[in-house]
Amino acid sequence: MGYDIIGDVHGQADKLEALLQTMGYRKQAGAYRHPSRKAIFVGDFIDRGPRQVETYRLARRMVDADSALAILGNHEFNAIAWHLPDPDGADAGHFLRPRHGELGAQNRHQHHAFLGEVEGTPLHAEIIDWFLTLPLWLDLPALRVVHACWHDGFMAELEPLLGNGRTLTPELMVRASRAHDPVFRAVEGLTKGLEVSLPAGHSFLDKDGHERRNVRIRWWDEQAHGYRDLALMSEEERNKLPDIAVTETGMLPSYDHRKPVFFGHYWMQGEPTLQADRMACVDYSAGKGGPLVAYRWDGEELLDVRNFVSSSNPN
Repeated sequence: MGYDIIGDVHGQADKLEALLQTMGYRKQAGAYRHPSRKAIFVGDFIDRGPRQVETYRLARRMVDADSALAILGNHEFNAIAWHLPDPDGADAGHFLRPRHGELGAQNRHQHHAFLGEVEGTPLHAEIIDWFLTLPLWLDLPALRVVHACWHDGFMAELEPLLGNGRTLTPELMVRASRAHDPVFRAVEGLTKGLEVSLPAGHSFLDKDGHERRNVRIRWWDEQAHGYRDLALMSEEERNKLPDIAVTETGMLPSYDHRKPVFFGHYWMQGEPTLQADRMACVDYSAGKGGPLVAYRWDGEELLDVRNFVSSSNPN
């Protein structure tokens, strides 16, 4: 069977329908289906876009109809944490993702498009329950899918703790929301990518003017070892980082390349390209005006850039 791995949708149901139709999916009995292929969603269905609920319904109907598979993205993780009460909170107004103070305001701003459609409705709980059924990663016989980073070490730590189908349980969500807990680091790595600490005395200002002492890295670039090469930021910002090797233990995973791995999350721009012969990011900023992108996989061990297709530039 061929698989169509679809990038972060972020509430862009119009782009999703256009992409599915371009790839030959047709709506039958309420769900988009293909006669010989199956879609795989890399997560991040919600936030930012104008059709949050419709995106959820489109994806869920496909999963329920067995015409698609789906995994959890960091925005689904955040939505679950926003919704679940903190069992260690001082009162009933505390949740796993803070809702009060400056941090709470930032969290609500990130989540406002989704909350604007579901907050205060029974549908909110229904969607959160579905998010809790989504696995953190897929390891299929011939390919792999994860939202942000394939990390064998983190996966080995989480595997015995996860629910059926490699899902997060409400109890595990508590641990995944505690910065001191190893589960937090593992879930954060798989869904949000890897960050490394800058050497003592080094920091930079992010786009909002906040001082940062950690930097997110290009985990897939196995030829890079220094901060300047690995940092996920503009060239101008990277050139301000120290030109020394990253030495933080366990934060530069080496992918085994036994199977192709697909991921999203990174807001890529420009023409879709491969990260390596067996690595492909399918997130090309659909939530920020870019196209919704998919990779059409037909069993090849070495990926081919010609197999990318997008909602705005169909092949």
